[in-house]
Amino acid sequence: MVLMEGRLKITELMLLLLLLLIGCSASQIQASSENEPDAIFYEPFSESFEGRWIVSSKDEYKGVWKLSKSEGHDDYGLLVSEKARKYAVVKDLGKAVSLKDGTIVLQFEVRFQNGLECGGAYLKYLRPQEAGWKPEEFDNDSPYSIMFGPDKCGSTNKVHFIFKHKNPKSGEYVEHHLKDPPSVPSDKLSHVYTAILKPNNEVRILIDGEEKKKANFLSAKDFEPALIPAKTIPDPDDKKPEDWDERAKIPDPHAVKPDDWDEDAPMEIEDEDAVKPEGWLDDEPEEIDDPEATKPEDWDDEEDGVWEPTKTDNPKCSLAPGCGEWKKPMKINPAYKGKWSRPLIDNPSYKGIWKPQEIPNPSYFETEKPDFEAIAAIGIEIWTMQDGILFDNILIADDEKVAESYRLTTWKPKFENEKEKQKAEEEAAGLSDGLSGYQKKIFDLLYKIADIPFLDAYKPKIIDLIEKGEKQPNITIGIIVSIVVVLLTVVFKILFGGKKPKVTVPETDRPAAAETSNTQGSSEEKEDESEKEDAAAPPRRRPTRRET
Repeated sequence: MVLMEGRLKITELMLLLLLLLIGCSASQIQASSENEPDAIFYEPFSESFEGRWIVSSKDEYKGVWKLSKSEGHDDYGLLVSEKARKYAVVKDLGKAVSLKDGTIVLQFEVRFQNGLECGGAYLKYLRPQEAGWKPEEFDNDSPYSIMFGPDKCGSTNKVHFIFKHKNPKSGEYVEHHLKDPPSVPSDKLSHVYTAILKPNNEVRILIDGEEKKKANFLSAKDFEPALIPAKTIPDPDDKKPEDWDERAKIPDPHAVKPDDWDEDAPMEIEDEDAVKPEGWLDDEPEEIDDPEATKPEDWDDEEDGVWEPTKTDNPKCSLAPGCGEWKKPMKINPAYKGKWSRPLIDNPSYKGIWKPQEIPNPSYFETEKPDFEAIAAIGIEIWTMQDGILFDNILIADDEKVAESYRLTTWKPKFENEKEKQKAEEEAAGLSDGLSGYQKKIFDLLYKIADIPFLDAYKPKIIDLIEKGEKQPNITIGIIVSIVVVLLTVVFKILFGGKKPKVTVPETDRPAAAETSNTQGSSEEKEDESEKEDAAAPPRRRPTRRET
């Protein structure tokens, strides 16, 4: 009996210990969930946005916003429903979000369901507005702290990151643009855009969770204009003296045209030593009536004129040195010198290129970190030629892991589903997996090439070529060749200063006098003149045999 009672006490004790362990575990789980960082703001558009998001009442914003499902999903988003419209809608956060303390992550999804040829899809993170401002008054002039997101139209193809910063000296707000931002994905899939602002002045731009750009807010290499202004600026009141001579070279005032310089000598003369080739058919025309040409049945001589058969090359001429009247060919005139002008000499009065003197910049300041304005509201204010743009899962967080978690749970499944659907469509169109994957790698590489800074002037052309290639996979090789040509053009201009290659004339054909001809004027001016002459000249006809 005593033994039984002892066993019961031991069992009760074990049960009590087990309950204590369960209780402790539950407390730890609850404490862990309570301490887990969460979103500062999150908008999934899972229910009607009306009343929560305020549509601008300004007359210019005619575009209609709709709550709509993403194509192929049950997930809803905020839809741009009409083409060629301006749109504006804003959400007041209630409590402003500070950008000065710790990490802040800005993230949202966009899907161009009908593609994007010309339009913006960025967000504006508004700073606190002036007293009396109403959300219905939201427009392009509403002050913002940060503008972030894709924009594509004409020469613009970038994921903007712009921040406005108040200069503490001048009191003016300056708009600072991220240099060399990444390009916008050109497909019709859902993409998630993330901007991570770190307390060490670093900002990272991610697309679909992959880092595309890293920059420092204080670096002049990363933002234009630089956050910290130059210490000195050109004096706006400094004027160039009237006697300041900026000409490095001047025509030699003592030069005299040589007595034997014939400006009227023609560039070409008839070759007196030429002899008509043996077998030349003087009586045969170069072209004859096409024997296969027939008069159209509906030809009316009264209305259409007398019908004449089309011409074709005379087959007899192909068996002879030439046909028709033979004339002596032209050759370069050895006496040709062209228009004489005074040679250039060093200008004894040259003082260099004038610049105003530098003075201290009254707007200069120093800082260890940007003085960001808080975010009081989120606005979408865009102009677009496309419909079908869907915004979703707008997030503000103070932890990168929170943003990553939302990407994995809200964006990733949709994206994978859309990729599978796209893959099935490609297979139905006869594209193999290997070819599709191979082409994707090529186009990804080409997009990276387009982002190279020294190709900025050619970026729109390169992006346009890439997008054509993505729409027509069968011309991939042609696209690569075209971009290689663009790259070679840029390299050539860098190496040779943008000058066109000169055609080398064989020494036997070059007149000796031309070598001693004066060389006044820049090569660019000469090229311009030659281009004008080429443009003014009539189209060249096909050379005949007698001219050879």
